[in-house]
Order: sequence, then C-alpha cells, then structure tokens
Amino acid sequence: MATPKFGTSTLSVHNELRKQVNDYFQSANIEATGNHKLYWKAAILLSSYIFVYIHLIFFTPIVWIAIPECALLGLLTAGIGFNIMHDGAHGSFSKNQTINNMAAFSLDCLGASSFMWNVKHNMVHHSFTNIDGVDDDIDAKPFLRMCDTQKHYKAHKYQHLYFWFLYSLLYIFWVFYTDYKKYFSKHVGSVPLKKLKLKDHFTFWGFKVLYVVLYMALPIYFCGFGPWLIGYLVYGSVGGFVLSIVFQLAHTVEETSFPQVVVATNKIEDEWAVHQLKTTANFATKNKFITWCVGGLNFQIEHHLFPKVSHIHYPVISQIIKKACAELGVPYIEHQKMYAAIGSHVSHLKKMGQRNY
Repeated sequence: MATPKFGTSTLSVHNELRKQVNDYFQSANIEATGNHKLYWKAAILLSSYIFVYIHLIFFTPIVWIAIPECALLGLLTAGIGFNIMHDGAHGSFSKNQTINNMAAFSLDCLGASSFMWNVKHNMVHHSFTNIDGVDDDIDAKPFLRMCDTQKHYKAHKYQHLYFWFLYSLLYIFWVFYTDYKKYFSKHVGSVPLKKLKLKDHFTFWGFKVLYVVLYMALPIYFCGFGPWLIGYLVYGSVGGFVLSIVFQLAHTVEETSFPQVVVATNKIEDEWAVHQLKTTANFATKNKFITWCVGGLNFQIEHHLFPKVSHIHYPVISQIIKKACAELGVPYIEHQKMYAAIGSHVSHLKKMGQRNY
C-alpha cells in the first residue's frame, strides 16, 4: 500500500510539545544529544562485551560458567543495541555525526545491517507506527496476529502462550533472514527500499562475512561445533527475547491503537504527534535500573516524539510532555510497572487470538 498522509489541526500538538521541550534545553543550557553519562555507559557495555566474548572463545570456561556467560553476552548485545546503536542511528548519541555513524555501525558488528535498520525503524516505523500494511514492526504473519485487521489463524488462539518462544528467535532470524529478505526484495514490508550505493553493498556484505568469522568460524574452531551451537542458541535467544519484549511493550498493549487509513483519501485522521501518542506507551518509568539497561526506551513516547534527543534526557522531558498532554487533552499511555506492561501485552495478544476479532 502507498504510505499514508497525516491529518492537520489548527493547534499543532507537535509544535506545542516541541516548543516546551526546546525551551527546557535552552533554559538549562544543555545539548539534546548524549553527555558523559551516556559515554561512560557505552564504555562499560562495550568493554564488558569484549571481555565476555574473549573469555568465552579463547579461555573457554566449564559449562556451568560458559552458559551464563553466553546469556550475559546476549544481554550485552541487547544493551549495546538499546544504548549505543539506537542513539547513534537517530543522530542523538553525539553532536559529531562521525561519532553517531560509528555508534550506529555497532549494529553491523553485531550481525545486523544498520542500513536496513535505518529504513525499517527510522523511516517507516517512526513515521507510520502501528499502521497495518506499512509498519513492518507489527508484521509477524502468520505466526502472530498483532491487530484486528490481520488475518486470523487457528494457532493464534494460543499466541499469548507461545510468543515467548518466537520472541527469542528475533535476533537469529534478523541476522540470518530478514536482512537478506530486505536486501534482495528491495522492500521493507510494502515500502520500497531506497537505492543502495556501492559502499552500502560493500558494507552490507563485509559485515555479514565478518559476523560469520567472529561468531561462527572462530568459536567452532576453538570450542567445537556442539559447544558453539549450544552457546550461540543461548546467546541469540536471550538477546532476541530482550530486544523483542522491550519494543513490543511500547506499541502492542491493550491501551494503544492501530489506526486504519481512510481509503478514499489515503489519510490518517490524526496529526502525526497525536498518532504517536495513541500508538505508543511508556513502561517502568520509575525504575532507574530498567531505564539504564534499555537505553531509555521505556520512555517510548518521548523517543517517538523527539528521536533526535538522546535517551539520557527522557526522564526529565517526560514530565514536561506528560503535563502538556494533560493540558492539551491528548493521550499519554503509561504503565509504571514492568509487570503491568507485560500483562497488558499478553492480554492484547490473547484478545487478538480470538476468532471474533
């Protein structure tokens, strides 16, 4: 389908929110990009990842230590994605674009393509959140039914029980299938992929080969095929599940909506900012540990409205945005506890699994 347009309103909610957030940064005399807190976090995550990787491959511990270390490597993979790659890809990690590019390339080092991510996430998901047929993030057909406009299959009756397993496959599926599907089909879902330059082709294939060397060839050579396979599945499953659940709690819960395009005009009725507020939810916003680990993506509303602002600032600007939303009479969806968000997600999947939806 053609990408839809958004409605307009006399009072632009986005303009008002942007004014208030910009006023905060100007009055506080601080940059909206990352600061020393983010850089220290990046150093901790990267050094921890390298240490665990080297220890597993070249100083392989006994199994009861190796398995937890593989799980830890999966957690660190997700952490680097949330905290370093994500800000870098949005240009919010640093004022220096070269540093942003380097941060974004951490994704390529971890096996996935930052080029494909930029199109899928920055261009499509952030623009057309929860719009079936456009937003690739809610397209898990035929395994999961995320909204009521998607086809129902008998197995969906149990999707609220088996989604845990499917989410654990995300990272492995991403590295070995979805990137290649986008590359060869030249599409992200229904949206055409922008043309790759020669350097983009070299980058895509170069990092894919590097990943095979670092995460398959070397571990198999030093550890053997069986230990590698077990360790890789643990690593990939833990990383994949954490990546999946964080993004799903932000958009596929009971309280968020899945707007449909008005066919005659190819338009979404709401303006873009209101659309984002209706399709996005925060979770565990009082939990500093979760906020640190997931790169502020539990403040998903702030991220969707201001993707160029580093996640370091989300807890502060969330108070500005929440207050403004109440004054403007627009939604602000929030689960203050992690378990409440997970419960809402499970309930949503259970509802979508019923035949009458």
